[in-house]
Amino acid sequence: QVQLVESGGGLVQAGGSLRLSCAASGRTFSSYTMGWFRQAPGKEREFVAGINWSGGSTLYADSVKGRFTISRDNAKNTVYLQMNSLKPEDTAVYYCAGGRTGRSELGDESRYNYWGQGTQVTVSS
Repeated sequence: QVQLVESGGGLVQAGGSLRLSCAASGRTFSSYTMGWFRQAPGKEREFVAGINWSGGSTLYADSVKGRFTISRDNAKNTVYLQMNSLKPEDTAVYYCAGGRTGRSELGDESRYNYWGQGTQVTVSS
């Protein structure tokens, strides 16, 4: 079992930055693919970024490519999402997720078994 707890959300002006953190419990964190997803009001949850167990492979949604960076520190059982140049359309609840996936499945939501409770990110214009 893996338990995930997100932090770092908040209110920021357009063009600003935030860094989300996701702390994981369990001794097997380093073997899991980790991902960030988001859900805006009235919309379905969507993939944002994913990173494989070693950090050697990453994948980003086109909407965040070049602005967001996912990283992980297996010694600290933590995955991060650095968000720069934020836009109002980035406003959403952001969820951390973990699962066992292949490199080609980093963006496949169905492959993620463990989910955090979410953290709100609000970008004002």
